[in-house]
Amino acid sequence: MLQIKKITFSYQTKPVLRNLNLSIQKGEHVSIIGESGSGKSTLLKLIYGTYDLDEGQIFWGETEILGPKYNLVIGYDFMKYVAQEFELMPFISVAENIGHYLSNFFPEQKEERILELLEVVELTDFAQTKANLLSGGQKQRVALAKALAKDPELILLDEPFSHIDNFKKHQLRRRLFKYLKQKQITCVVATHDKEDVLGYADNIIALHDSRVIATEKPEELYRNPKLPLIAAFFGEYSVIEPYGIIYAHQLQVVDNSDIEVVVANCYFKGDYYLIEANYNENKVYFQHHETLGINDCVFIKETN
Repeated sequence: MLQIKKITFSYQTKPVLRNLNLSIQKGEHVSIIGESGSGKSTLLKLIYGTYDLDEGQIFWGETEILGPKYNLVIGYDFMKYVAQEFELMPFISVAENIGHYLSNFFPEQKEERILELLEVVELTDFAQTKANLLSGGQKQRVALAKALAKDPELILLDEPFSHIDNFKKHQLRRRLFKYLKQKQITCVVATHDKEDVLGYADNIIALHDSRVIATEKPEELYRNPKLPLIAAFFGEYSVIEPYGIIYAHQLQVVDNSDIEVVVANCYFKGDYYLIEANYNENKVYFQHHETLGINDCVFIKETN
Protein backbone atom coordinates (compact mmCIF):
# COMPACT_ATOMS: atom_id res chain seq x y z
CA MET A 1 0.00 0.00 0.00
CA LEU A 2 1.09 3.54 -0.77
CA GLN A 3 0.35 5.81 2.20
CA ILE A 4 0.64 9.58 2.02
CA LYS A 5 0.28 11.14 5.46
CA LYS A 6 -0.36 14.85 5.95
CA ILE A 7 2.26 15.98 3.44
CA THR A 8 2.98 19.63 2.72
CA PHE A 9 5.37 20.87 0.05
CA SER A 10 6.33 24.31 -1.23
CA TYR A 11 8.55 25.67 -3.96
CA GLN A 12 10.37 28.38 -1.97
CA THR A 13 7.48 30.17 -0.25
CA LYS A 14 4.66 29.09 -2.59
CA PRO A 15 2.66 26.13 -1.22
CA VAL A 16 1.97 23.48 -3.87
CA LEU A 17 0.42 20.77 -1.70
CA ARG A 18 -0.98 21.24 1.81
CA ASN A 19 -1.87 18.64 4.43
CA LEU A 20 -2.54 15.95 1.83
CA ASN A 21 -3.62 12.43 2.88
CA LEU A 22 -4.03 9.46 0.52
CA SER A 23 -3.99 5.67 0.55
CA ILE A 24 -3.53 3.60 -2.62
CA GLN A 25 -3.83 -0.19 -2.56
CA LYS A 26 -1.46 -2.63 -4.23
CA GLY A 27 -2.47 -3.22 -7.85
CA GLU A 28 -4.77 -0.19 -7.88
CA HIS A 29 -4.87 2.25 -10.81
CA VAL A 30 -5.32 5.84 -9.60
CA SER A 31 -5.58 8.92 -11.81
CA ILE A 32 -4.66 12.38 -10.54
CA ILE A 33 -6.49 15.22 -12.27
CA GLY A 34 -6.43 18.98 -11.92
CA GLU A 35 -5.59 22.16 -13.77
CA SER A 36 -2.04 22.97 -14.85
CA GLY A 37 -0.13 24.04 -11.75
CA SER A 38 -2.40 22.12 -9.38
CA GLY A 39 0.43 19.89 -8.18
CA LYS A 40 -0.12 16.67 -10.18
CA SER A 41 3.46 16.29 -11.38
CA THR A 42 4.83 17.51 -8.06
CA LEU A 43 2.90 14.82 -6.20
CA LEU A 44 4.40 12.12 -8.45
CA LYS A 45 7.90 13.49 -7.85
CA LEU A 46 7.35 13.51 -4.09
CA ILE A 47 6.19 9.89 -4.20
CA TYR A 48 9.34 9.06 -6.18
CA GLY A 49 11.56 10.90 -3.69
CA THR A 50 12.72 13.67 -6.02
CA TYR A 51 12.09 16.37 -3.40
CA ASP A 52 12.18 16.59 0.39
CA LEU A 53 8.84 17.11 2.10
CA ASP A 54 8.18 20.21 4.22
CA GLU A 55 5.95 18.11 6.47
CA GLY A 56 4.44 14.63 6.57
CA GLN A 57 5.53 11.18 5.43
CA ILE A 58 5.14 8.85 2.44
CA PHE A 59 5.35 5.06 2.78
CA TRP A 60 5.34 2.14 0.36
CA GLY A 61 4.44 -0.72 2.68
CA GLU A 62 6.89 -0.43 5.57
CA THR A 63 9.45 1.59 3.57
CA GLU A 64 9.45 5.35 4.08
CA ILE A 65 10.09 7.31 0.89
CA LEU A 66 12.80 9.87 1.52
CA GLY A 67 14.19 12.67 -0.62
CA PRO A 68 17.68 13.80 -1.65
CA LYS A 69 18.62 14.87 1.91
CA TYR A 70 18.66 11.18 2.80
CA ASN A 71 19.34 9.38 -0.50
CA LEU A 72 22.40 10.02 -2.60
CA VAL A 73 20.61 8.40 -5.55
CA ILE A 74 16.96 9.42 -6.01
CA GLY A 75 14.38 6.67 -6.33
CA TYR A 76 13.85 3.12 -5.15
CA ASP A 77 14.23 -0.23 -6.90
CA PHE A 78 10.56 -1.15 -6.42
CA MET A 79 9.20 1.86 -8.33
CA LYS A 80 9.67 3.62 -11.64
CA TYR A 81 8.78 7.13 -12.74
CA VAL A 82 8.14 8.06 -16.37
CA ALA A 83 8.35 11.83 -16.78
CA GLN A 84 7.33 13.96 -19.73
CA GLU A 85 11.04 14.31 -20.55
CA PHE A 86 12.40 10.93 -21.60
CA GLU A 87 15.72 9.72 -20.23
CA LEU A 88 16.85 7.52 -23.13
CA MET A 89 20.34 6.81 -24.40
CA PRO A 90 20.16 8.32 -27.90
CA PHE A 91 22.85 6.33 -29.73
CA ILE A 92 21.82 2.79 -28.81
CA SER A 93 18.84 0.86 -30.16
CA VAL A 94 15.31 0.71 -28.83
CA ALA A 95 15.88 -2.88 -27.67
CA GLU A 96 19.11 -1.93 -25.89
CA ASN A 97 17.37 0.97 -24.12
CA ILE A 98 14.56 -1.29 -22.90
CA GLY A 99 16.95 -3.99 -21.72
CA HIS A 100 19.53 -1.63 -20.22
CA TYR A 101 18.85 -2.64 -16.60
CA LEU A 102 18.19 -6.33 -17.30
CA SER A 103 20.88 -8.85 -16.36
CA ASN A 104 23.17 -10.19 -19.09
CA PHE A 105 23.65 -13.42 -17.15
CA PHE A 106 20.40 -14.73 -18.62
CA PRO A 107 20.50 -13.65 -22.28
CA GLU A 108 17.53 -15.75 -23.44
CA GLN A 109 15.25 -14.46 -20.68
CA LYS A 110 16.46 -10.92 -21.37
CA GLU A 111 15.64 -11.20 -25.05
CA GLU A 112 12.19 -12.67 -24.31
CA ARG A 113 11.47 -9.83 -21.89
CA ILE A 114 12.52 -7.16 -24.41
CA LEU A 115 10.35 -8.75 -27.13
CA GLU A 116 7.37 -8.90 -24.75
CA LEU A 117 7.66 -5.21 -23.91
CA LEU A 118 8.24 -4.19 -27.52
CA GLU A 119 4.89 -5.82 -28.27
CA VAL A 120 3.16 -4.06 -25.36
CA VAL A 121 4.24 -0.63 -26.66
CA GLU A 122 3.91 -1.66 -30.33
CA LEU A 123 7.52 -1.02 -31.33
CA THR A 124 8.57 -4.50 -32.50
CA ASP A 125 9.50 -3.17 -35.94
CA PHE A 126 11.77 -0.53 -34.37
CA ALA A 127 13.78 -2.85 -32.10
CA GLN A 128 17.10 -2.09 -33.81
CA THR A 129 16.42 1.60 -34.49
CA LYS A 130 18.59 4.05 -32.56
CA ALA A 131 16.61 6.14 -30.09
CA ASN A 132 17.75 9.47 -31.56
CA LEU A 133 15.98 8.60 -34.82
CA LEU A 134 12.58 8.13 -33.19
CA SER A 135 9.67 10.57 -33.05
CA GLY A 136 8.59 12.08 -29.73
CA GLY A 137 5.72 9.61 -29.43
CA GLN A 138 7.97 6.64 -30.15
CA LYS A 139 10.46 7.82 -27.52
CA GLN A 140 7.64 8.04 -25.01
CA ARG A 141 6.70 4.43 -25.75
CA VAL A 142 10.32 3.30 -25.30
CA ALA A 143 10.43 5.11 -21.95
CA LEU A 144 7.28 3.26 -20.85
CA ALA A 145 8.73 -0.11 -21.85
CA LYS A 146 12.06 0.66 -20.16
CA ALA A 147 10.25 1.52 -16.91
CA LEU A 148 8.40 -1.81 -17.01
CA ALA A 149 11.45 -3.94 -17.81
CA LYS A 150 12.07 -5.11 -14.23
CA ASP A 151 8.39 -5.34 -13.24
CA PRO A 152 8.25 -2.55 -10.64
CA GLU A 153 5.73 -2.80 -7.83
CA LEU A 154 4.72 0.82 -8.39
CA ILE A 155 4.83 2.92 -11.56
CA LEU A 156 4.29 6.68 -11.72
CA LEU A 157 3.22 8.06 -15.09
CA ASP A 158 3.20 11.78 -15.87
CA GLU A 159 0.99 12.46 -18.92
CA PRO A 160 2.04 9.08 -20.38
CA PHE A 161 0.45 9.53 -23.81
CA SER A 162 0.95 13.27 -24.35
CA HIS A 163 3.39 12.85 -27.26
CA ILE A 164 1.58 9.95 -28.92
CA ASP A 165 -0.73 10.60 -31.87
CA ASN A 166 -4.34 9.46 -31.90
CA PHE A 167 -3.62 6.76 -34.48
CA LYS A 168 -1.72 4.81 -31.80
CA LYS A 169 -2.93 6.30 -28.52
CA HIS A 170 -6.16 4.37 -27.92
CA GLN A 171 -4.77 0.90 -28.57
CA LEU A 172 -1.56 1.60 -26.65
CA ARG A 173 -3.55 2.84 -23.67
CA ARG A 174 -5.57 -0.38 -23.62
CA ARG A 175 -2.49 -2.57 -23.96
CA LEU A 176 -0.50 -0.77 -21.27
CA PHE A 177 -3.20 -0.59 -18.61
CA LYS A 178 -4.24 -4.20 -19.26
CA TYR A 179 -0.62 -5.27 -18.78
CA LEU A 180 -0.33 -3.35 -15.48
CA LYS A 181 -3.52 -4.97 -14.16
CA GLN A 182 -2.38 -8.45 -15.16
CA LYS A 183 0.95 -7.93 -13.38
CA GLN A 184 -0.73 -6.27 -10.35
CA ILE A 185 1.54 -3.23 -10.72
CA THR A 186 0.21 -0.26 -8.77
CA CYS A 187 -0.21 2.66 -11.17
CA VAL A 188 -0.52 6.38 -10.41
CA VAL A 189 -1.17 8.55 -13.47
CA ALA A 190 -1.12 12.34 -13.63
CA THR A 191 -3.23 13.37 -16.60
CA HIS A 192 -5.34 16.08 -18.20
CA ASP A 193 -7.00 13.61 -20.59
CA LYS A 194 -10.27 11.96 -19.56
CA GLU A 195 -9.51 9.08 -21.95
CA ASP A 196 -6.64 8.07 -19.63
CA VAL A 197 -9.17 7.79 -16.82
CA LEU A 198 -12.57 6.54 -17.98
CA GLY A 199 -12.52 2.80 -18.41
CA TYR A 200 -9.17 2.33 -16.65
CA ALA A 201 -8.86 4.10 -13.28
CA ASP A 202 -10.12 2.48 -10.10
CA ASN A 203 -10.18 5.87 -8.39
CA ILE A 204 -9.69 9.52 -9.27
CA ILE A 205 -7.98 12.12 -7.10
CA ALA A 206 -8.81 15.73 -8.02
CA LEU A 207 -6.40 18.48 -6.94
CA HIS A 208 -7.16 22.20 -6.69
CA ASP A 209 -5.67 25.07 -4.72
CA SER A 210 -3.01 22.81 -3.13
CA ARG A 211 -5.57 20.35 -1.77
CA VAL A 212 -7.52 17.23 -2.65
CA ILE A 213 -11.05 18.32 -3.52
CA ALA A 214 -12.42 14.88 -4.45
CA THR A 215 -11.49 11.20 -4.21
CA GLU A 216 -14.04 9.03 -6.00
CA LYS A 217 -14.52 6.22 -8.46
CA PRO A 218 -14.68 7.49 -12.06
CA GLU A 219 -18.38 6.64 -12.45
CA GLU A 220 -19.34 8.57 -9.31
CA LEU A 221 -17.23 11.62 -10.10
CA TYR A 222 -18.48 11.72 -13.70
CA ARG A 223 -22.16 11.33 -12.83
CA ASN A 224 -22.12 13.70 -9.87
CA PRO A 225 -19.56 16.44 -10.51
CA LYS A 226 -20.07 18.67 -7.50
CA LEU A 227 -17.79 21.38 -8.87
CA PRO A 228 -17.55 22.98 -12.35
CA LEU A 229 -13.81 22.26 -12.32
CA ILE A 230 -14.51 18.52 -12.20
CA ALA A 231 -17.25 18.65 -14.84
CA ALA A 232 -14.87 20.54 -17.14
CA PHE A 233 -12.44 17.61 -17.04
CA PHE A 234 -15.04 15.25 -18.49
CA GLY A 235 -16.60 17.45 -21.15
CA GLU A 236 -18.64 20.50 -22.10
CA TYR A 237 -21.06 21.57 -19.39
CA SER A 238 -23.31 24.40 -18.29
CA VAL A 239 -24.60 25.68 -14.98
CA ILE A 240 -28.35 26.16 -15.35
CA GLU A 241 -31.00 26.46 -12.69
CA PRO A 242 -32.79 24.34 -11.67
CA TYR A 243 -30.43 21.63 -12.95
CA GLY A 244 -27.16 22.93 -11.53
CA ILE A 245 -24.10 21.49 -13.31
CA ILE A 246 -25.26 19.66 -16.42
CA TYR A 247 -23.34 18.14 -19.34
CA ALA A 248 -24.06 19.09 -22.94
CA HIS A 249 -25.34 15.59 -23.76
CA GLN A 250 -27.91 15.86 -20.96
CA LEU A 251 -29.78 18.70 -22.68
CA GLN A 252 -32.09 18.41 -25.68
CA VAL A 253 -34.06 20.73 -27.93
CA VAL A 254 -37.83 20.64 -27.25
CA ASP A 255 -40.91 22.44 -28.53
CA ASN A 256 -41.39 24.39 -25.33
CA SER A 257 -39.78 24.77 -21.89
CA ASP A 258 -38.81 27.36 -19.31
CA ILE A 259 -35.35 27.70 -20.86
CA GLU A 260 -35.15 29.61 -24.14
CA VAL A 261 -31.67 30.16 -25.59
CA VAL A 262 -30.20 31.98 -28.58
CA VAL A 263 -27.78 30.01 -30.74
CA ALA A 264 -24.32 31.58 -30.97
CA ASN A 265 -22.21 28.86 -32.65
CA CYS A 266 -22.39 25.27 -33.92
CA TYR A 267 -19.45 22.85 -33.89
CA PHE A 268 -19.47 19.59 -35.85
CA LYS A 269 -18.35 16.73 -33.57
CA GLY A 270 -18.93 13.70 -35.80
CA ASP A 271 -22.15 12.05 -34.70
CA TYR A 272 -23.60 15.28 -33.24
CA TYR A 273 -23.28 19.08 -33.26
CA LEU A 274 -22.18 20.94 -30.15
CA ILE A 275 -24.34 24.03 -29.87
CA GLU A 276 -23.12 27.11 -28.00
CA ALA A 277 -25.95 29.39 -26.99
CA ASN A 278 -26.67 32.45 -24.85
CA TYR A 279 -29.00 32.25 -21.87
CA ASN A 280 -29.43 35.12 -19.40
CA GLU A 281 -26.02 36.56 -20.35
CA ASN A 282 -24.35 33.18 -19.80
CA LYS A 283 -23.08 30.56 -22.23
CA VAL A 284 -24.79 27.18 -22.33
CA TYR A 285 -23.79 24.09 -24.32
CA PHE A 286 -25.93 21.27 -25.62
CA GLN A 287 -25.81 18.57 -28.27
CA HIS A 288 -28.10 18.33 -31.29
CA HIS A 289 -28.39 15.92 -34.22
CA GLU A 290 -28.19 18.70 -36.80
CA THR A 291 -26.78 22.18 -37.14
CA LEU A 292 -28.85 25.17 -36.03
CA GLY A 293 -28.88 28.69 -37.43
CA ILE A 294 -26.96 31.45 -35.69
CA ASN A 295 -29.38 33.62 -33.66
CA ASP A 296 -32.08 30.92 -33.77
CA CYS A 297 -34.18 30.82 -30.63
CA VAL A 298 -34.78 27.32 -29.27
CA PHE A 299 -36.04 25.73 -26.08
CA ILE A 300 -33.97 23.16 -24.18
CA LYS A 301 -34.52 20.88 -21.20
CA GLU A 302 -32.80 18.02 -19.43
CA THR A 303 -33.10 14.62 -21.15
CA ASN A 304 -35.04 11.93 -19.34
